[in-house]
Amino acid sequence: MRSLAEPYKIKMVEPIALLSPEERRERIMEAGYNTFLLRSRDVYIDILTDSGTNAMSDNQWAGLMLGDEAYAGSNNWLHLEATVQELFGFRYVVPTHQGRGAENLISKILIKPGMYVPGNMYFTTTRAHQEMAGGSFVDVIIDEAHDSKRDDIPFKGNVDLAKYEALIKRVGPEKIPYICVAVTVNLAGGQPVSMANLRDVYALSKRYGIRVIFDATRCVENAYFIKVREPEYGDASIAAIVKEMFSYADGCTMSGKKDGIVNMGGFLATNEEDTYRQATAMVVVYEGMPSYGGMNGRDMEAFARGLREAMSFPYIRHRVEQVGYLGQQLIDAGVPVVRPIGGHAVFVDAREFLPHVPQGEFPAQALAAAIYEHSGVRTMERGIISAGRDKEGKDYAPKLELVRCTIPRRVYTSSHLDYVAEAIIELHGERDRIGGLRWVYEPPVLRFFTGRFERL
Repeated sequence: MRSLAEPYKIKMVEPIALLSPEERRERIMEAGYNTFLLRSRDVYIDILTDSGTNAMSDNQWAGLMLGDEAYAGSNNWLHLEATVQELFGFRYVVPTHQGRGAENLISKILIKPGMYVPGNMYFTTTRAHQEMAGGSFVDVIIDEAHDSKRDDIPFKGNVDLAKYEALIKRVGPEKIPYICVAVTVNLAGGQPVSMANLRDVYALSKRYGIRVIFDATRCVENAYFIKVREPEYGDASIAAIVKEMFSYADGCTMSGKKDGIVNMGGFLATNEEDTYRQATAMVVVYEGMPSYGGMNGRDMEAFARGLREAMSFPYIRHRVEQVGYLGQQLIDAGVPVVRPIGGHAVFVDAREFLPHVPQGEFPAQALAAAIYEHSGVRTMERGIISAGRDKEGKDYAPKLELVRCTIPRRVYTSSHLDYVAEAIIELHGERDRIGGLRWVYEPPVLRFFTGRFERL
């Protein structure tokens, strides 16, 4: 069978340049061995993140010309609001500048000190907002999600219902403001949640009077996996699957910078009028008016159009299979990665890649820096650095110590991914020369963004 070509044509290009090995060595040292602190112009292929790094379509760019930049009541906001209501089925929508703005709102509104927030594995900004509101995150994902080698589980993002119910019985449902269900689960390797599990989580939550809030950031990718892995959905459209998914939730937060295929934007959606009223009052303080929430009118128009484009099966099939294309090359060459390959990124298992570097010397951070120095490719750490510290100041030590190779939407071709694969495979053959790192500067919150290191 022939390989699947990109379901688009290229009509505008952006030049990229590969620095010399000496220049790359100097740049990563100047950046404190933190790929977030590299300058974009010094990066050859940038797979740090898929957040806001998308290439918009001609239809979205055309929408920018229709930007209504009114301070209140923008036509573009009305379009975005109606689109979210139609596609996701929620009654109320509050715009935010990106997903973490929505996380901030829902955390401040619903979480009180001493509460517990269960979720299918933590995400960095989500847990930070929950903890700053006085809550404690509790991981209720299935155990297999923490095992990078298990490739026989099609839905490694599923909630473990027994863990979830045990928490409810231990602390009481009144101490649980909501369960946060990520679709897909980023730090598990972009792993999806099955429709059957979403249905069961909702039923269990309703039995105890607990809200279900989705992190909807990559919900279209999750819908694709449901379509191809749950037989009863094989003939369903992506839009129909998304609509059913969100019928098992009371609200959601979303970063439009991922499956919205835009460069900035997000929203909080809910079916609860009281939560909506509190959010509209609070969004004025933190984001902007309830009719723009930190976005320009033109951005809201592109967002509304991007959400509809994301529901196209040819688009999402190519998006997910492009990630799989990179992952399979690494697997075939013996590079340890999280299996099965997820929807937005290939996650290299840094513990397996660098078995001689203990977790306390930050193997994933060291590997991400080494990949850039070797090839000019920018990736990012998702391990002990991203996990942060608990309330007592002790490092969280996640079982998964990963380097994320994140594919922006509609940006790179197969040739770019071939280069990435070849670079990582070459480095795997030279892995013994990569050593660990230590802190030079550690920020108090979300330390992976701006922390600095030096080589041991």
